[in-house]
Amino acid sequence: MTFVVAQPNPVSIPVTGGGNWPVRRIYCVGRNYEEHAKEMGFTGREPPFFFLKPADAIVHVAEGQTGEMPYPPGTSNLHYEMELVVAIGTGGANIKAADAMKHVWGYAVGLDMTRRDLQNEAKKQGRPWEIGKGFDHSAPIGPIIPAAQAGNPSAATIELKVNGAVKQSSTTSKLIWNIAESIEHLTMFWRLEPGDLIFTGTPEGVGAVVKGDLMEGRVDGVGSLKVKLV
Repeated sequence: MTFVVAQPNPVSIPVTGGGNWPVRRIYCVGRNYEEHAKEMGFTGREPPFFFLKPADAIVHVAEGQTGEMPYPPGTSNLHYEMELVVAIGTGGANIKAADAMKHVWGYAVGLDMTRRDLQNEAKKQGRPWEIGKGFDHSAPIGPIIPAAQAGNPSAATIELKVNGAVKQSSTTSKLIWNIAESIEHLTMFWRLEPGDLIFTGTPEGVGAVVKGDLMEGRVDGVGSLKVKLV
């Protein structure tokens, strides 16, 4: 096959124990912890909703290393959102929650970075969120760990520190829509394929960061993530 312009480099993430994960699509579950929903002005167990980030928004950070994320243009209110990420190994559509975990290959720790001022303006005008969510370098992520090595991601401590101070601290057991339920709802509208990633939502405590800040996140049994804004 001949391409008329240079073919983009494939996006991949190293896997714990060896190999690489080919990133196809990045799905994100919105407002999936009750206390975070409240701090964003919403209450209750609303139906799940989803948005996407481009695959090349990934910033891979090796376990134990400190990655660098450039402060994005066009914003003065950049927020962190610490999340458990699910890696899909077997595709499918209309997957039932009872069968959903069979499609999960592994997990990772990720940050859904958000230009909150641009997102809020888009909300007010009834416009799409991509400008606030899908920008370059907006998805820092650690290595993929196979599910069999990941402890219990459905009831794991999730935490984020900024410059050593704890900003987010919760447990994945507080997800409004758990992993299996999220997959069921997601696959009613999109067919999942191997290589897809699902950012499952962030707990309360989101806030702004500026150049020079160091973000340190972890999900017990899954891994840790260190990112400095430059």
